[in-house]
Amino acid sequence: MEKKLENYRRSYEKHELRRHNLEEHPIQQFQNWFLEAEKIPGFEANAMTLASIGLDGFPKSRVVLLKSYSAQGFTFFTNYESEKGKSILKNPKICLSFFWPEMERQVIVKGNAEKTNAEVSDTYFNSRPLGSRLSAVVSNQSNKIPNRGGLEEKLKQLENKNREKPVERPNFWGGFLVKPVSIEFWQGRKNRLHDRFLYTLQNGAWKIDRLAP
Repeated sequence: MEKKLENYRRSYEKHELRRHNLEEHPIQQFQNWFLEAEKIPGFEANAMTLASIGLDGFPKSRVVLLKSYSAQGFTFFTNYESEKGKSILKNPKICLSFFWPEMERQVIVKGNAEKTNAEVSDTYFNSRPLGSRLSAVVSNQSNKIPNRGGLEEKLKQLENKNREKPVERPNFWGGFLVKPVSIEFWQGRKNRLHDRFLYTLQNGAWKIDRLAP
């Protein structure tokens, strides 16, 4: 089976990115773009592709949701015992990428991930809807299961058990803070002559370079 895609073309002409318009700190630049992206109706601006090196030595990427960002970095939450969690704990060098097609923009973050403290993980866990908290408890994420029915039965049992008391965050579930070492901003341009700027952390300060498209 073969499908040729040579004619899939789109001309990027909505915006441009110039050095004099860039913020000196990449998180401020990220925020400027993010605030624009979140205004797009029906679009999850915080959806990002997370790439890590698996225990089998292969890279693997998947879409997760960014839950906060600050000058320290980018935070998301997961099951530490999942395939993703285990790979990050073994090799914390990971990559995050955001693609905002309506604005013809990408942001690519390279950084080192570390567990958030218990207070941060508890605060976010307790803010989640009850169903999401219960699902986090019953799911042995990434493990093989015989069918969906067993999983739903476990969820039902836990729902009945926790009708009168709060659901506590399990120790195997929590956050990762990704501390960036580089952040690239990509703006699509006409004729594939895109604008790319790379922020690199050097001796505690951010260096900015323009990259060829």
